[in-house]
Amino acid sequence: MNFYSVEKWIDWVDQLSLNDYVVIDNFLSPELYQAVRGFLLQKLEVDEFKRAGLGSAFNNQKDTSIRGDFTYWLDKDRDTLLTPAFDLIEEIKFALNRYCFLSLTGYEFHLACYPAGTFYKRHVDQFQDRSNRMISVIIYLNEGWKQGDGGELKIYKEDEELLIDPIAGRCVMFKSADVPHEVMKTNVGRYSLTGWMLYQPSGVGYILG
Repeated sequence: MNFYSVEKWIDWVDQLSLNDYVVIDNFLSPELYQAVRGFLLQKLEVDEFKRAGLGSAFNNQKDTSIRGDFTYWLDKDRDTLLTPAFDLIEEIKFALNRYCFLSLTGYEFHLACYPAGTFYKRHVDQFQDRSNRMISVIIYLNEGWKQGDGGELKIYKEDEELLIDPIAGRCVMFKSADVPHEVMKTNVGRYSLTGWMLYQPSGVGYILG
């Protein structure tokens, strides 16, 4: 099953190639959005999220002055309730390989929760000890987000700063090593499905940043 047409993917990939990022609204169907958000809320309820750190699994540090989110790392074999979401991720990988001429062979995704008052200071999604992140993908799961709730994604370009609202169902993709960004302080709980398309399989360990 394909989620999106060739024409849509070509348009999105063109924007990604030209601008280093692309914003896609209503990226999840209502059914898939509710399934992913419901799964996230259930995992929060049973306290399966862990405080996020900085760096890879082999060099990981916790520093709440830089970032304050909590994450639940997804596993395709374990988290079978999210099989349709993994199918969409596979389509993203296929489309980027076909139309962006990348050589993606893997990915890693987590669910993210930023409690009220937390943020993630400016950074890029790449690390010296493991530099195989190619494309970052964020899909927002924030029901009823409104101005003043905070938690916007700020993207830094050479000549401008872009502020992207984390509205429900919106997807942002950007070049992991080339786009500095930050998560602005959130005033309400901020939820997302976040991950990275990889140049090689993630067997060397999760990047927890």
